[in-house]
Order: sequence, then C-alpha cells, then structure tokens
Amino acid sequence: MRSMIRARARVCLMACVGAWPAAAAAQSPPGASAPPQPLTLDQAIQYATDHYPTVRAALEQVNVSAANVDVAHGAYLPRLDSVWQSNRATANNIFGQLLPQSVIPSMSGPVLPSTSSQSVWGSAAGALFAWEPFDFGLRRAGVSSAEASLAHARAGETLTRLEVATAVAAAFLDVVAAQRGVAAAQADFDRRDVLRRTVQTLVDNQLRPGAEASRADAERAAAQTRLIQVQQAVAIAQTTLARVLGVTTGPLTIAADPLVAAVPSGQLPNGAASDHPFAQVRQATVEQARAQEAMLAKTDYPRVFLESSVFARGSGANANGVLDGSAAGLALDRANWAAGVQVVFPNVFDFSTLRARKAAAAASTRSEAALYDESLLSVAGEQQAAAAVLQAARAVAANTPIQLAAAQQSESQARARYNAGLASIIEVADAQSLLAQAEVQDQVARVNVWRGLLAAATARGDLTAFVALVRQP
Repeated sequence: MRSMIRARARVCLMACVGAWPAAAAAQSPPGASAPPQPLTLDQAIQYATDHYPTVRAALEQVNVSAANVDVAHGAYLPRLDSVWQSNRATANNIFGQLLPQSVIPSMSGPVLPSTSSQSVWGSAAGALFAWEPFDFGLRRAGVSSAEASLAHARAGETLTRLEVATAVAAAFLDVVAAQRGVAAAQADFDRRDVLRRTVQTLVDNQLRPGAEASRADAERAAAQTRLIQVQQAVAIAQTTLARVLGVTTGPLTIAADPLVAAVPSGQLPNGAASDHPFAQVRQATVEQARAQEAMLAKTDYPRVFLESSVFARGSGANANGVLDGSAAGLALDRANWAAGVQVVFPNVFDFSTLRARKAAAAASTRSEAALYDESLLSVAGEQQAAAAVLQAARAVAANTPIQLAAAQQSESQARARYNAGLASIIEVADAQSLLAQAEVQDQVARVNVWRGLLAAATARGDLTAFVALVRQP
C-alpha cells in the first residue's frame, strides 16, 4: 500500500516536471472553476476531490455498477416478445428432415403436386410470453455479483479520493517547504552580500589581503546560485500543485503562514487496518470472487419457464396447389394459441468444464483472500512507519530552534571577531554556512511535522482529522 498512494504521487510529480513549460501557458479545462486564491491546504484538498478527472472517473464507475445492479434485478421480470412479418416468396415445399441451422428459411404446409416459380404473399404475427418462476437461486446469485461489483466500485472511489487528496496535500506542503527555503536562501545571500562589501572596503584600504575579497565574492556567488535553485524549486512545486489540483492556469498563490506559524500539537486517532480504503478494495474483490463462485454453483441446475403464445398466419398458397396471385396472403387467415411449461436442462457433457470453472473460481477466491490478508499487513506496517516518522519530525522541530539560536550567536561572534581582526574570512564564511543550514532546517522542520501528520492520516485511510488540524486557528 506504500505503494499505491506514494507511487501515484511520485508519478504525478514526474509528469508535472516534464510538462511544466507547456502547462504554464495553458488554460483551465472547459467547465472547471478556478480554485480560490490564496489557496489554503484544506481548500486545495476539497477542490481536488471535487474536480480531479480521476475522481470523476471513479464516480462514473460507481454509476455503471449501480446500473448493472438494476440490470441484474431485471432478470426477475417476465419476457413478452412480439413480431409481425410480411413476405413475398415461392411456395414449393419438400417432404423430409432438415437438421437445425440458421441459413434456410423455415416452411410449413403440405408438399404441392408440382413445382412453380410463382410467388405469393405470406404474413405472420404473434406474441410470446415467458416467465421463470424459480431458478434455484441463479438470479439471486447474479444480483449478488452485481452488488459486489458496486461495493468494489464504491471502495475504489474512496481509495481514489484518498490518493488524490494525499497527492494534493503533499504537493501543497512541497510548495510551502520550497518557499521557506527561498526565504532562508535570500537571508543567506543578503548576509554574504553585506560581508562582501565589508571585506571589499577593508581590502581597498589595505587592511586585509585581496584573497579575502575573492573568497567573499565566491561565497556571495555560491549563495546566489543556491537562491536561484530554490526559486526554481518553488516554480516547479507550484506547477506540480496546479497539476494535481486538475488545473493548468499556472502558479498558484497559497496561504502558508498558518502552517509554519507553529508546530501542530494535535494527535490523530488510531484506525483499524481493515477500515483503510485499500483494505476495503481488497475485501470487495474477495466478495466479487465469492459471488462469481456462487453463480457457478447454480449453473448446473435445470431452469423452469412458464410460456404462452398467441399467433396468426396467412398465405396465398393453398393445399390443393392453387396459388393466389392477389394480395390474399397479407391477411391473417388462421390464429392459434399455446401455453405450457418448459424445463431446460444443462448440457450433460459440460460437467467437466463446469467442474474446472468452479475449481478456478474457488482458487481465485482463496487468492483474493490471501491478498486481503497481505493488505492488512501492509496497512499496519504503514501505520507504524508513519507514527515513527511523525515522532521523529516532532523531535526535530523541537530541536531546530536551539540549533538556530546557537548558529545565530556563532555567526554574530565570528563577524565581531573578524571586524576586530581576530578571525579570518574562512571562519565567518563557515559560521554563515552553519547559520544558513540551521535556518533552512528550522523552517522545513515545521513543514515536516505536517508531512508526518499527513502520512499518519493517509496510513489511517481518512484525512478528516488531518483537515481538522489544518483548520484550527
């Protein structure tokens, strides 16, 4: 299961990076309303689950399965077939047997004394009523199979919503992390720019060697390169977010301040592995296999039909061999009715094939049951891993402020020592690198707590509690 959800999120990211230049110039799909801006995390999740094409496709699959249930219930209704026929043909008949086939038209009546190329009119009309009063459970098994397919489609829709919501939330947090990285990179660049100007002034006044000016220039250029790279990461992350939202209107403006203002302290409730949508899909697949097995168990029973028919025919050919050349055959001359019971037995020689089909269905049921057990193990493992990730993220978020304060003090002391002539440019550059790293880690640590909460909610199979934490003031 780690698996299905994360793999799809990675696929979305790769597809978006490849399609970034074209997507930036595209327009929103017809009929799709643009998401609100600035966009909050809960709004992004809601918008994606309402508009993303995969979700709409899953909903239509549910509609298909629901319609198939109605079709299966229709098997309980009787049949009433009717026909009207008019034809012009010759009336030559021959006595003898003819094996069943679908090529030669049927003919009734006695053999005429001679053959003729003349043709006459013929007509027929009739209605056949047929109803199967009982079938030893075959139709009930068909309805159960259709209902199992409907349950599978609904479970698939729930899983699709979870996957889309998880991908959107992960992309949103990627944008937040990238933006915080830009803020830290910009602060690092500004500090190195100030240091470069300070060193250049000292070198111009021959108070420092020229090598230190070169080192300051190199540090500033490296900081500028890092700033450009993180700005590129923001653009790509924004395009990815737009892609998983189902829009191609270009970069989106997000409301990230509430997420990074403080580390969320709320906890997510535990969930049973069997309640996860992934496990529910597996369980529905097992029920489908069982329903198919039940249908096969009913196919070797006889079927009983009550049938009745009314019909009439007309012909321009007479038994004495006289053919009416007029339109006499267009009238319905003789009418009949019939009623009875018909019992249809299965093919006697199909027992070996049916036995093999039953064995295959039973094996398929056992296979799906084993996959369901595997899904429970996968979900349980994912929940444990997500709990460990969240715990570590909280611990890191609690430690980074200490690291940041120490790095700020170290950088301030290094600059003071440098200005007093007690330290080299290398010591200041190292202190600024340490401070830049601490700033990035402090900013990203808060986002990683949200990522841990998202992983825990995804492993639980429901983002409702996660969204509730997002909406907290």
